[in-house]
Amino acid sequence: MESTVAHPAWWLQAYAWADARKKQLLYGGVAIAVVALVVAYYLYNRGQRDLAASEALSAAGASGQAPGAKGEKPEAYLRVASDYAGTTAAAQALLRAGTAYFAEGKHAEALRQFERFIRENRQSPLLGQALFGVAACLDAQGKAAEAVERYRSLIDRRPNDSMVPQTKLNLARLYENQNKAEQAKTLYEEVARTAGYGNTGTEAAVRLNTLLARHPELAAPKSGATNAPAINLGTP
Repeated sequence: MESTVAHPAWWLQAYAWADARKKQLLYGGVAIAVVALVVAYYLYNRGQRDLAASEALSAAGASGQAPGAKGEKPEAYLRVASDYAGTTAAAQALLRAGTAYFAEGKHAEALRQFERFIRENRQSPLLGQALFGVAACLDAQGKAAEAVERYRSLIDRRPNDSMVPQTKLNLARLYENQNKAEQAKTLYEEVARTAGYGNTGTEAAVRLNTLLARHPELAAPKSGATNAPAINLGTP
C-alpha cells in the first residue's frame, strides 16, 4: 500500500537545511563580503596609482619643454619609473629615459635603460621600440657588427612592428658602410615602397637615388630583362 504522507516542498527542505547551518552560512557570507571589499579596494587603489603615474609622466615630459630647459631630463623619467614601478607609465618612462640619454650622447646609459625595459616588459606592445633602441645604441657606439645583428633580429622576429621601416633604413646604411650595396638597395626599395610619402619613406627614396648614383650597375636591368622602350601615354 502506497504511503499517503506528502513529501515536504523543496523550499521547506532548503529552509531546514539552511536553518541547521545558519552559523556556517553567516560566516561564509561575511567572508565573501570581505573578499569583495578587498578586491574593490585593490582595484580602486591600482586605478588611482595608474592615474598618478600618468600625471607624473606628463609632468616629467613638460619639464623638458619649459622655457630655458635643455631637452627632456632622463633623471625625471627614472624617478617616475622608480616611484610607480609596475604601471604602464613607469614602462614608458624607461623608454623615454633611454631616449633622453641617447639625445644627450650618453649611449651606454641609454643602452642600460632600453635593456632594463626589455627585461621587465617582455609582453609590452612597446617592446619593438626598446629593441630598436638597443640596436641604435650599439650603432652609435661604433659596434657595427652587433648593431647589424640586432637590427636584423628585430626585422626577422617582429616583421609587423612599427619600428621595422626605420630599422631597415638604419640597417641599409650600415650595409652601405660595409660595401654591401646590393643588400642596402633592397632595403631602401622595401622602405620606399612600404613607408609611402612619410619621412622614413622619403628618406629611403633619397638614399636609394644616392646609392644608385654611386653604383649605376645596380640600376642596370638584370640578365634576361627586356630593353623595350617605355610606352609613352601622352598625346602625340
